[in-house]
Amino acid sequence: MLSKINGAVSLMILIINTICSALILFPVALLKFCFPFKKTTVFFNILLNRIANDWVYRNNLTINLTKRINWRITGDGVSDPSGRYLVISNHQSWVDIVILQKVLYGKIPFIKFFLKKELIRVPILGLAWWALDFPFMKRYSKEFIAKNPHLKGKDIEITRKACEKFKIVPVSIMNFVEGTRFCKGTHERQQSPYSNLLKPRSGGVGYLLSAMGDYLTGIINITIAYPSGKKDFWSFLSGQIKEIMVDIQKISFTKELLGDYINDTRFQEFFQNWLNGIWNEKDKKLSVMLGENLEHS
Repeated sequence: MLSKINGAVSLMILIINTICSALILFPVALLKFCFPFKKTTVFFNILLNRIANDWVYRNNLTINLTKRINWRITGDGVSDPSGRYLVISNHQSWVDIVILQKVLYGKIPFIKFFLKKELIRVPILGLAWWALDFPFMKRYSKEFIAKNPHLKGKDIEITRKACEKFKIVPVSIMNFVEGTRFCKGTHERQQSPYSNLLKPRSGGVGYLLSAMGDYLTGIINITIAYPSGKKDFWSFLSGQIKEIMVDIQKISFTKELLGDYINDTRFQEFFQNWLNGIWNEKDKKLSVMLGENLEHS
């Protein structure tokens, strides 16, 4: 009963915080739309990101006040709010986004990520994401592209336009490299070689680095583990998730990672091997993190 009350109160606070933030954010977004000049765009983007960061701050405050979570955070210390970062992570639940916002708040710029086009219909949040220049992507199957060849490369064009906007002010770009949330069914269908992860998709990260590499400060590799096995959003809101493990690693950013991912097949192969190596280490790390919990239980 207490967990249900905790969840209901947390959800209500989240909704109120979101609505109040939107009431501030939308007028600023409208002004940005009405005055599409370079200097005003920079000013409004900084202001919009500040509003979004304040929203994250209040969400984090709610978590601290209503949850009793043992946060086990390891790895590198990151503190550069004025930099530009690519953040990669494993993906298991919507809770991952809340966790990333909490552990990285104030340490790097506001996190933006690529969204499925359908999510623009989410009440309030969809419009807020659009106002904050979150890119909306629509994935097409190979069969659909074959029937509609004019759509080939559409996602690349959207990514290119997004990267141009990302160059204006400091930003952190989030990429869930697996492309979807981990589940046993998908893991089996993919015949994934990893015990705790799906296969990484190198295309999105490769193109981002090709388009943004000269502007990026570095890459942050996040590994998230839920020792109890519970990872759904309601379990988080209701306080049923008692422990969360997060490992933060800064990856050396070298010129070798910059290349033409779209047209250079040799670079594609090199980059895929590099990312597979990162994923192999992440899989081992997850096994250790979850194994440690079993030993302590």
